[in-house]
Amino acid sequence: MQIDYLIIGQGISGTWLSYFFQKESKSFLVIDNNYKLAPSRIAAGIINPVTGRRHAEVWMANKILPFSLGAYLQIGNELGISAVSQKNIIDFFPSPQMRQSFMQRVEEKSDYVTSYPDQNHFLPQFNYDFGCGEIKPVYTVHLETLLPAWRKQLLANNQVLEEEFDITLLQVSTDKIQYKNITANKIIFCDGNSSASNPYFNLLPFAPNKGEMLLIEAPDLSPAHIYKKGMMLVPLSTPGEWWVGSNYAWEFDNENPTEEFRSKTEQLLKHWLKVPFTITDHLCGIRPATLERRPFVGFHPLHPSVGILNGMGTKGCSLSPFFAKQLANHLVHNEPINSEAAINRFSKILSRSIS
Repeated sequence: MQIDYLIIGQGISGTWLSYFFQKESKSFLVIDNNYKLAPSRIAAGIINPVTGRRHAEVWMANKILPFSLGAYLQIGNELGISAVSQKNIIDFFPSPQMRQSFMQRVEEKSDYVTSYPDQNHFLPQFNYDFGCGEIKPVYTVHLETLLPAWRKQLLANNQVLEEEFDITLLQVSTDKIQYKNITANKIIFCDGNSSASNPYFNLLPFAPNKGEMLLIEAPDLSPAHIYKKGMMLVPLSTPGEWWVGSNYAWEFDNENPTEEFRSKTEQLLKHWLKVPFTITDHLCGIRPATLERRPFVGFHPLHPSVGILNGMGTKGCSLSPFFAKQLANHLVHNEPINSEAAINRFSKILSRSIS
């Protein structure tokens, strides 16, 4: 089989890269093991314009967020699904200090934070003592709908192999790669945390972290917003189903869910919610984050046929469409990749010999 591009992984990055290659009429094949606990499969899918305790504007928000929203609307329309919804965050302040910090951002005329006009509006459903604010616009990507819908199209077009990728079978030359019976001009790794142990990219400053979440049923809870108080409470596309999380563990021994997280989160929900809820699942995944909180996009300096689109961390749903498009444009139209994301910033370290 002769193709232009071999893509490893069909998480959110692999989905968007294959989508844009399709738009450019390029031939490609995706290899994906259909791992049910891949970060893209269990993430909440939030596109949030602010980050951190200070509610600082996220990196390149004015460019990345409008592009990503348009991309999700377009792919959803083409697939006949709802791929994204606006669900602004209601931020319940856990302390007077956090309220003061939020209101300071409001006074600084942040584009994305505002005080909520009726501070008592949510009292029938929630317990809260220090008021609330609103972060907007915020969007949720319906990953539980989008990823299977795109995979269905890939399967129909014979553009995906559902199997484990074995890097020991990869043969790399300057202008092509060979994998089993597949010859491609380029191979591009979109395989999340697996790239941290990839011999071509394991010298990149990955900083994987473990995140846990609960799925709950709370049919009496209004799905009009995302709610935040220590944890995020995110409505899913199935009515009455909610995603609750997440934590960040930088040191961990395994990918298993912990009783500590479940117990702590259940207690939080019992104190926070006034409506009944039932825990239906407890899941865990490893995020492919990076030390400098910037993605890895581009091609190996010594092996130009080997590329990567990875390291999106917690911002995968907003960053992936934008940088998948940049990478596709780089390959097809020779356009530059944003310098803060391009892996040529690590050319020196990547130029060491591959073991």
